[in-house]
Amino acid sequence: MTDAKHIVLKPVDMSGLKKRELRTQFGALCWREHMGKLEVLMITSRTSKRWIIPKGWPMNGATAAEAAATEAWEEAGVVGKTSDQCAGIYTYHKDLGGKSVPVVVAVFPVRVKKLKKTYPEAGLRKLRWMKPSKAAGLVAEPELRGILKAFRPPA
Repeated sequence: MTDAKHIVLKPVDMSGLKKRELRTQFGALCWREHMGKLEVLMITSRTSKRWIIPKGWPMNGATAAEAAATEAWEEAGVVGKTSDQCAGIYTYHKDLGGKSVPVVVAVFPVRVKKLKKTYPEAGLRKLRWMKPSKAAGLVAEPELRGILKAFRPPA
Protein backbone atom coordinates (compact mmCIF):
# COMPACT_ATOMS: atom_id res chain seq x y z
CA MET A 1 0.00 0.00 0.00
CA THR A 2 2.19 2.78 1.26
CA ASP A 3 5.68 2.89 2.64
CA ALA A 4 5.08 4.58 6.00
CA LYS A 5 8.72 5.59 6.45
CA HIS A 6 8.29 8.16 3.65
CA ILE A 7 5.29 9.85 5.22
CA VAL A 8 6.03 12.41 7.90
CA LEU A 9 3.17 13.97 9.80
CA LYS A 10 3.55 17.70 10.25
CA PRO A 11 2.94 19.23 13.67
CA VAL A 12 -0.63 20.42 14.26
CA ASP A 13 -1.16 23.24 16.74
CA MET A 14 -3.84 22.09 19.16
CA SER A 15 -3.27 24.67 21.86
CA GLY A 16 -6.52 25.77 23.42
CA LEU A 17 -8.60 23.14 21.58
CA LYS A 18 -11.50 21.60 23.41
CA LYS A 19 -11.98 17.85 22.98
CA ARG A 20 -14.62 18.20 20.24
CA GLU A 21 -12.67 20.75 18.22
CA LEU A 22 -10.29 18.24 16.62
CA ARG A 23 -12.27 16.77 13.73
CA THR A 24 -11.97 13.51 11.81
CA GLN A 25 -12.76 12.83 8.17
CA PHE A 26 -12.41 9.84 5.88
CA GLY A 27 -10.93 10.16 2.40
CA ALA A 28 -10.97 7.97 -0.70
CA LEU A 29 -7.84 7.44 -2.74
CA CYS A 30 -9.56 6.36 -5.96
CA TRP A 31 -7.32 4.44 -8.33
CA ARG A 32 -7.25 2.35 -11.50
CA GLU A 33 -4.80 0.66 -13.81
CA HIS A 34 -5.02 2.20 -17.26
CA MET A 35 -2.88 0.92 -20.13
CA GLY A 36 -0.62 -0.80 -17.60
CA LYS A 37 -0.09 2.35 -15.51
CA LEU A 38 -1.39 3.29 -12.08
CA GLU A 39 -3.63 6.38 -12.06
CA VAL A 40 -5.42 8.18 -9.24
CA LEU A 41 -8.60 10.24 -9.53
CA MET A 42 -8.27 13.78 -8.27
CA ILE A 43 -11.13 16.23 -7.86
CA THR A 44 -11.32 19.94 -7.21
CA SER A 45 -12.78 21.40 -4.05
CA ARG A 46 -16.08 23.20 -4.53
CA THR A 47 -14.95 26.63 -3.37
CA SER A 48 -11.19 27.11 -3.80
CA LYS A 49 -10.91 24.68 -6.74
CA ARG A 50 -7.75 23.13 -5.23
CA TRP A 51 -6.93 19.53 -6.19
CA ILE A 52 -8.01 17.12 -3.44
CA ILE A 53 -9.30 13.59 -2.91
CA PRO A 54 -12.94 12.90 -2.02
CA LYS A 55 -13.41 13.13 1.75
CA GLY A 56 -16.05 13.78 4.33
CA TRP A 57 -17.33 13.37 7.85
CA PRO A 58 -18.01 10.10 9.71
CA MET A 59 -21.44 8.60 9.05
CA ASN A 60 -23.65 6.84 11.57
CA GLY A 61 -23.71 3.10 10.99
CA ALA A 62 -20.84 3.16 8.46
CA THR A 63 -17.25 2.05 8.88
CA ALA A 64 -14.49 4.51 8.03
CA ALA A 65 -13.91 2.77 4.69
CA GLU A 66 -17.64 2.79 3.90
CA ALA A 67 -17.82 6.53 4.64
CA ALA A 68 -14.86 7.11 2.30
CA ALA A 69 -16.60 5.12 -0.44
CA THR A 70 -19.79 7.14 0.04
CA GLU A 71 -17.82 10.38 -0.35
CA ALA A 72 -16.20 9.04 -3.54
CA TRP A 73 -19.68 8.33 -4.92
CA GLU A 74 -21.19 11.66 -3.88
CA GLU A 75 -18.26 13.84 -4.99
CA ALA A 76 -17.00 11.97 -8.08
CA GLY A 77 -19.53 9.30 -9.12
CA VAL A 78 -17.15 6.48 -8.18
CA VAL A 79 -18.38 2.90 -8.11
CA GLY A 80 -15.68 0.55 -6.90
CA LYS A 81 -14.16 -1.73 -4.30
CA THR A 82 -12.91 -0.11 -1.10
CA SER A 83 -10.08 -1.50 1.00
CA ASP A 84 -10.53 -1.57 4.77
CA GLN A 85 -6.80 -0.93 5.22
CA CYS A 86 -5.93 2.73 5.73
CA ALA A 87 -3.35 3.96 3.20
CA GLY A 88 -2.27 6.84 5.42
CA ILE A 89 -3.33 9.84 7.46
CA TYR A 90 -3.00 13.53 6.73
CA THR A 91 -4.04 16.77 8.39
CA TYR A 92 -5.37 20.11 7.23
CA HIS A 93 -7.29 23.08 8.60
CA LYS A 94 -10.94 23.61 7.64
CA ASP A 95 -12.93 26.79 8.03
CA LEU A 96 -16.06 25.99 10.02
CA GLY A 97 -18.24 29.00 10.67
CA GLY A 98 -15.35 31.44 10.52
CA LYS A 99 -13.13 29.34 12.78
CA SER A 100 -10.20 27.30 11.48
CA VAL A 101 -10.22 23.81 13.00
CA PRO A 102 -7.68 21.00 12.57
CA VAL A 103 -8.93 17.93 10.74
CA VAL A 104 -7.31 14.48 10.65
CA VAL A 105 -8.13 12.50 7.49
CA ALA A 106 -7.76 8.70 7.27
CA VAL A 107 -7.38 7.67 3.61
CA PHE A 108 -8.78 4.44 2.16
CA PRO A 109 -7.98 3.06 -1.31
CA VAL A 110 -10.93 2.58 -3.66
CA ARG A 111 -10.35 0.60 -6.85
CA VAL A 112 -12.60 2.30 -9.39
CA LYS A 113 -14.74 -0.02 -11.51
CA LYS A 114 -16.88 2.71 -13.07
CA LEU A 115 -17.51 6.46 -13.00
CA LYS A 116 -21.19 7.34 -13.24
CA LYS A 117 -22.21 10.46 -15.15
CA THR A 118 -25.00 11.30 -12.72
CA TYR A 119 -24.15 11.61 -9.00
CA PRO A 120 -25.00 14.05 -6.18
CA GLU A 121 -22.23 16.63 -6.85
CA ALA A 122 -21.98 16.25 -10.64
CA GLY A 123 -20.98 19.53 -12.25
CA LEU A 124 -19.64 21.07 -9.02
CA ARG A 125 -16.09 19.79 -9.37
CA LYS A 126 -13.52 18.90 -12.02
CA LEU A 127 -12.33 15.30 -12.09
CA ARG A 128 -9.04 14.18 -13.58
CA TRP A 129 -7.12 10.92 -13.76
CA MET A 130 -3.37 11.35 -13.31
CA LYS A 131 -0.20 9.63 -12.23
CA PRO A 132 0.23 9.60 -8.44
CA SER A 133 3.46 11.62 -8.78
CA LYS A 134 1.65 14.36 -10.71
CA ALA A 135 -1.21 14.37 -8.19
CA ALA A 136 1.33 14.69 -5.37
CA GLY A 137 2.68 17.84 -6.98
CA LEU A 138 -0.78 19.43 -7.13
CA VAL A 139 -2.03 18.93 -3.57
CA ALA A 140 -1.41 21.47 -0.81
CA GLU A 141 -1.13 19.04 2.12
CA PRO A 142 2.40 17.64 2.61
CA GLU A 143 1.22 14.38 4.18
CA LEU A 144 -1.26 13.74 1.37
CA ARG A 145 1.60 14.39 -1.04
CA GLY A 146 3.56 11.63 0.73
CA ILE A 147 0.62 9.22 0.67
CA LEU A 148 0.20 9.76 -3.08
CA LYS A 149 3.91 9.31 -3.82
CA ALA A 150 4.14 6.11 -1.75
CA PHE A 151 0.81 4.57 -2.80
CA ARG A 152 0.79 1.01 -4.08
CA PRO A 153 -2.53 -0.73 -4.78
CA PRO A 154 -3.62 -3.28 -2.18
CA ALA A 155 -2.93 -6.90 -3.10
